[in-house]
Amino acid sequence: MAAVIVLVPIIVTLALWAFAWPAARSAPNDLPVGVAGPTAAAAGVEEQLQSQGGAFEVHRYADEAAARDAIEDRSVYGAVVVTQGGPKLLTASAAGPVVSQLLTQAVTAQAPEGTQVATEDVVAAPENDPRGAALGASVMPMAIAGVAAGAVVTVLGLRGMRAALALAVTAAVVGVVAVALTHSWLGVLTGNWWAEAGAFGLAALAISATVAGLAALLGSAGIGLGAFLMVLLGNPFSGVTSAPELLPQPVGMIGQWLPPGAGGTLMRSVSFFDGAGGAGPAVTLGIWAAVGLVAVLIGARSRRSSGSRPAQAPDTAAGAQPQGVQVS
Repeated sequence: MAAVIVLVPIIVTLALWAFAWPAARSAPNDLPVGVAGPTAAAAGVEEQLQSQGGAFEVHRYADEAAARDAIEDRSVYGAVVVTQGGPKLLTASAAGPVVSQLLTQAVTAQAPEGTQVATEDVVAAPENDPRGAALGASVMPMAIAGVAAGAVVTVLGLRGMRAALALAVTAAVVGVVAVALTHSWLGVLTGNWWAEAGAFGLAALAISATVAGLAALLGSAGIGLGAFLMVLLGNPFSGVTSAPELLPQPVGMIGQWLPPGAGGTLMRSVSFFDGAGGAGPAVTLGIWAAVGLVAVLIGARSRRSSGSRPAQAPDTAAGAQPQGVQVS
């Protein structure tokens, strides 16, 4: 009873902190944006953006074409192009509708009074998900599916290569099913179908292998630790519903090191940007998956080693005579 009374409030407190605190402190932190145009004219816009207390990380580009390329490569979230007719804002709502709105408000507020800021969405979000809500909502089910797969493999007693094979096949099936729903049915993803399935599957494998690996090394406590990392921290720290740069630091950075955040970023890259900016998240997921599978194999070998040790016979004193009934 004491354990329940103490642990439940602690879990609730951690959950509220992990989910509510980043949302309440959402603000741009070194958000990458571009400035393009003649040096003299663009310098003023760059100075205005840099004076926002570290909100923006400004990148300079020679012209509008270079700024567009940077947006499509996911180097920046948007760019201000200085033209003779006034400032022009390039955004990418597919990279995060919240960021696009924030940039529009910031650039409009800094423009001279009476100046119209032309805005163009270079990489638009899909028509069926203009606010990015469906993509953001997919992170939690992905994390839960991974935790469930790792837990089920552990509970069913699968060990070693059998466990690794079960995790890999399950992740592949999860990837296919997830894209069949989000791409083929809902139409909220618009990239290469198989690339999206691979991204979903790799994220699911990274999560499930980590949970199963922790369980193989730590026992049932490993499942709880894995769920804490992937669901309680990984989901709210992912930044998929907004952007990692809008979360308090270092939360945004930590979130991209965890599979849910890396998986969300990879999915956005392969679905809307032809894979641009997806190499880093893919490597992160690959490392988690590889380490988790190695832990599964190590845990199985350790169990076999401990189970194969012969039982130790009780020590007997040297030369001791067997006890029996003495006959006089």
